[in-house]
Amino acid sequence: LRSALRQAVLLLAAAAELSAGLKCVCLLCDSSNFTCQTEGACWASVMLTNGKEQVIKSCVSLPELNAQVFCHSSNNVTKTECCFTDFCNNITLHLPTASPNAPKLGPMELAIIITVPVCLLSIAAMLTIWACQGRQCSYRKKKRPNVEEPLSECNLVNAGKTLKDLIYDVTASGSGSGLPLLVQRTIARTIVLQEIVGKGRFGEVWHGRWCGEDVAVKIFSSRDERSWFREAEIYQTVMLRHENILGFIAADNKDNGTWTQLWLVSEYHEQGSLYDYLNRNIVTVAGMIKLALSIASGLAHLHMEIVGTQGKPAIAHRDIKSKNILVKKCETCAIADLGLAVKHDSILNTIDIPQNPKVGTKRYMAPEMLDDTMNVNIFESFKRADIYSVGLVYWEIARRCSVGGIVEEYQLPYYDMVPSDPSIEEMRKVVCDQKFRPSIPNQWQSCEALRVMGRIMRECWYANGAARLTALRIKKTISQLCVKEDCKA
Repeated sequence: LRSALRQAVLLLAAAAELSAGLKCVCLLCDSSNFTCQTEGACWASVMLTNGKEQVIKSCVSLPELNAQVFCHSSNNVTKTECCFTDFCNNITLHLPTASPNAPKLGPMELAIIITVPVCLLSIAAMLTIWACQGRQCSYRKKKRPNVEEPLSECNLVNAGKTLKDLIYDVTASGSGSGLPLLVQRTIARTIVLQEIVGKGRFGEVWHGRWCGEDVAVKIFSSRDERSWFREAEIYQTVMLRHENILGFIAADNKDNGTWTQLWLVSEYHEQGSLYDYLNRNIVTVAGMIKLALSIASGLAHLHMEIVGTQGKPAIAHRDIKSKNILVKKCETCAIADLGLAVKHDSILNTIDIPQNPKVGTKRYMAPEMLDDTMNVNIFESFKRADIYSVGLVYWEIARRCSVGGIVEEYQLPYYDMVPSDPSIEEMRKVVCDQKFRPSIPNQWQSCEALRVMGRIMRECWYANGAARLTALRIKKTISQLCVKEDCKA
């Protein structure tokens, strides 16, 4: 009996110790005395950054531990240890060095190793100098600007080049689904927030700096974890990256000891949203076409399915509006805010709809969404709803286009028919019952570009979703218009 009681006491003590959680050293947790607690494992890692060893110690949660990412070492680049006792990661790690048993080189071998490269470099230098004295040198000078073209159409060489190189190198060499989780966490935890640049129903958007580069940080509260997870999941879809879709960088959760913040890090565009841009600026005909074409290009890529082993599913946005489209320095657009997006699996013919109670913006909802006649079992229905919303965004842009010195003031769609925050019932009455659409001014008929844009809008606003244009058709029509107007979008 005594032996049985003793075993029971030992089991209770072990259970109490397990329920308390595992305590680990955390170099990033200065607010909690550099300790953290987890149900997973303690983690210590050393990596080579700019020629120097950088040590990180923290906790790894059970989901991260199951992903088998954090406990994996890479030869000569990272060394990682995971352990499962209190403060077991309080260890010193170093990257492996050259083996002490390697054979030593004698004086003759060293002399040959040093002399041969020096001679070859000297010969190469003399040949280069000789070549540059002739026509070859001048030819190279003329060709050099074409060789060193910037990576993007926006000439953003000085803003984000290092970070952009990192992202696009990984995209080109890997699956195209973004940076590895460990790199994302390292980037997110070394960002310095500068100032708040926007607020929404999800939380806040901040301008941040990472290693001297500008980034945007979308901060969700812990109650919106589902929205944060969904948006990060969509952004990391294979082959999603496109110049007219907001460039995703990293996602991470940050615990300051009081509450948990969920971060989504992306490229920073200082001009802000299309809504802000149109409120501040009047656009030319060429500027209008550039904005419209870039939106159509981004949406066409989003809607398109890419078939293959590294393919991309078709995606519908579900919340297209001027506040969810950003304007880049080159005055083209990038579609953002993919938290409500849906994905289509063509093989299984299934639609991945987020389990999120939030819906799109009522003002931009298609008629079939307002009167609840939309067939949510057909993926094309979601794409057609996006097209209706794009037609409204085009109307906002076209109103700010100056032709012959005439320009309309900025207004939201249906500004003269519904209040500033309309209900679904109010929108249904205007759009479905009365079948009203935003008015197209008569002066647009005097400009071919505005006349074409007006026709596109009408064909996006059909009550029958099947009759609306596709994103690809819109892109081709505006591309032809761009050639006629001699603009580069």
